[in-house]
Amino acid sequence: MRKVVVYELLSLDGIAEEPMEFITDFDEIMRENLGRVIATQDTVLLGRRTYDDWAAFWPSSDIEPFATFINGVQKFVVTSTPLEQPWASSSVVGGGIAQFVVDLKRQSGGDIGVHGSISLAQSLLQESLVDELRLVIAPAVQLQGRRLFDHAGRKRLSLTRSVTSPTGYLLVDFQVKN
Repeated sequence: MRKVVVYELLSLDGIAEEPMEFITDFDEIMRENLGRVIATQDTVLLGRRTYDDWAAFWPSSDIEPFATFINGVQKFVVTSTPLEQPWASSSVVGGGIAQFVVDLKRQSGGDIGVHGSISLAQSLLQESLVDELRLVIAPAVQLQGRRLFDHAGRKRLSLTRSVTSPTGYLLVDFQVKN
């Protein structure tokens, strides 16, 4: 069965919103970590806000390894309205996201990634549909903004990997005990 893997950039106090405010040094270890995360994914779930922002940026970007990955991967966008901006390999998921993800997990293929898309990640955590969290935790406290775990409910996690980058970011992987 496929896994849903949530990759998020967080401040030390758990803020996931506006990560470019606290992710200021994306070093080589962080790039390697991102490459490791996306290497196993062949499908990505995106929320509407993330889709709109990314569809305007990534198609013309040369920031690797993510540009090649996100432009080529199958993208499912959770939204109740039609997509205004086209982006290769993108489809709309309307209605019941939980059943859609359950069905997607049963299909053959690689990991199903969730990048950014805070509300979507929160919904999947609430529905116990997330199998792994791969977090980049910045050495910064934001105090304001949406937190990844604001609506997740209680979760037991098992640490499966932990690395500190040269610039002080914690790169941690957790298995979610659903």
